[in-house]
Amino acid sequence: MTMVTNQSVNDWVKEMAEMTNPDEIVWIDGSEKQLDLIKQIALETGEMLELNQEKLPGCLYYRTNPKDVARDEKRTVICTSRREDAGPTNNWVSPDEMYAKMRKLFKDSMKGRTMYAIPFSMGVVGTEFAKIGIELTDSIYVVLSMAIMTRVGQEVIEQLNHGADFTKCLHSKAQINEQEKYIAHFPEDNTIWSINSAYGGNVLLGKKCLALRIGSYLGKQEGWMAEHMLILKIENEAGESKYVCGAFPSACGKTNLAMLTPPDYFKKKGYKISTVGDDIAWLRIGKDGRLYAVNPENGFFGVAPGTNQKSNPNALQTTKKGTIFTNVARNLDDNTVWWEKLDKNPPENGEDWLGNPWNGKTSSEKGAHPNSRFTAPAENCPTIADEFFTGEGVPISAIIFGGRRAKAEPLVYEAKDWNHGVFIGSAMASETTAAANGQVGVVRHDPMAMLPFCGYNMAEYFQHWIDMGKKMTNPPRIFHVNWFRTDENDEFLWPGFGDNLRVILWMLHRCKGTVGAVETPLGYEPKPEDIDVEELNITPETLEKLLRVDKDAWKHEIQDIENFYSKFEQLPKELTDSLEELKQGIDKL
Repeated sequence: MTMVTNQSVNDWVKEMAEMTNPDEIVWIDGSEKQLDLIKQIALETGEMLELNQEKLPGCLYYRTNPKDVARDEKRTVICTSRREDAGPTNNWVSPDEMYAKMRKLFKDSMKGRTMYAIPFSMGVVGTEFAKIGIELTDSIYVVLSMAIMTRVGQEVIEQLNHGADFTKCLHSKAQINEQEKYIAHFPEDNTIWSINSAYGGNVLLGKKCLALRIGSYLGKQEGWMAEHMLILKIENEAGESKYVCGAFPSACGKTNLAMLTPPDYFKKKGYKISTVGDDIAWLRIGKDGRLYAVNPENGFFGVAPGTNQKSNPNALQTTKKGTIFTNVARNLDDNTVWWEKLDKNPPENGEDWLGNPWNGKTSSEKGAHPNSRFTAPAENCPTIADEFFTGEGVPISAIIFGGRRAKAEPLVYEAKDWNHGVFIGSAMASETTAAANGQVGVVRHDPMAMLPFCGYNMAEYFQHWIDMGKKMTNPPRIFHVNWFRTDENDEFLWPGFGDNLRVILWMLHRCKGTVGAVETPLGYEPKPEDIDVEELNITPETLEKLLRVDKDAWKHEIQDIENFYSKFEQLPKELTDSLEELKQGIDKL
């Protein structure tokens, strides 16, 4: 292994080791040989379990503490010198106070343990988009997961030895004490500290912490954008490829859309869908004035329940090798995994996510936790795009915002221009899911799906979007979708899944200027006949319901947006003007 010769790296590691007091420090080189040895330690200590290596080669099972099962937004803090730089939607603590509090918790937290030093790159190493981090951790789960989710090893060390800047990431399981759990971000110091958790979203510090919270801050400073977005490639029958980004709150169908399987009707025509990214996009303006996106990750951290052969066959296939399953159920007959809605044949001789005996045929308890996860290598994905491996960025034609809304939001509408699109994104709301601790089913505003992930004041974040729009000569068009609208019997009106391609194709026709639209107070909606519903059992009346703008519902929505906006001392005028225009439009309906 190449030795780390960068003095600032070695000084920082030495300082962190003096505080946490591990028995030894092991640098991770990313080699299969080293990772196999580390995996063996995890199996011997029981930290992880090996699954059936014939059916699930290279797959492991991992269980967290029952009180440590999701991202903990209440314990996630942004530490900036000035409170106003964190803004009203973040939990703010002064850096001095947080460092002092956490130093006490980190003191001797790794005593009797090994500190693993993981040099990692978000993005293909050495490309314009890439950012480097080092995570110090006492968790083998973190080591093995970071080896899946990021690019780890020698190439990164070589970059560091050439003086590359890096994000300083420190994690310790400590005692998994929920009362003293903190995930702290220090944007001004390019530093992340996490303690007393062993759950993915809180401890895989390259993911939401660096790629979004610190990334969004760096993006504002450096003139790019870090967004909670999938990246999808659509190839039409003529072999022409277009790329779209989509921002959806966690567990709202983002991974399903990123790995969409076209309906047979479109497959026969020659349409192909490829996945560039399922969760995070870093976006920069190219020399041609267009917006280009890369996926900085190297794996997928997906929600298991609901993933099945119908909803997402590609995600299911991705998990068949080299995957870590967290908090799912286990079938003890063949040592495989199971979760709700995987199939209709739960194990009778099973073990639930808590480790208790579980009979899926008779038990009223869930076998898998609702937020149970798979951590799988992106290269496993049958639909992974070639562009994923280059790290050079793909030109984005459209940006899609969406959430899970039963009543108010129509199936699809297009923003009138970039700034109106920023307004639509800023006003985005969704019914909450199990991905974050808290109540389920409550409507919460989640601008651009970035509410939990924006590393600075969200009003400034909106301004950054508007400023980026001014710099682009050919910006993507912006759309809003809602796959989850229900009828009077609370049944979904739209089939969703692969058929969402029908809506995306309308968007791409709009981008090319080959199809018209109907202007509504929300934006431009499709004429019902312009959505291709061939071979779909959907009536014109249902389409009309899907596209209807409900005056009463929107009066309530506008109040909600005003309430959300009132959190901010000052918002960009472009947003408040768009809100006023929406009010007037709804009043005239």
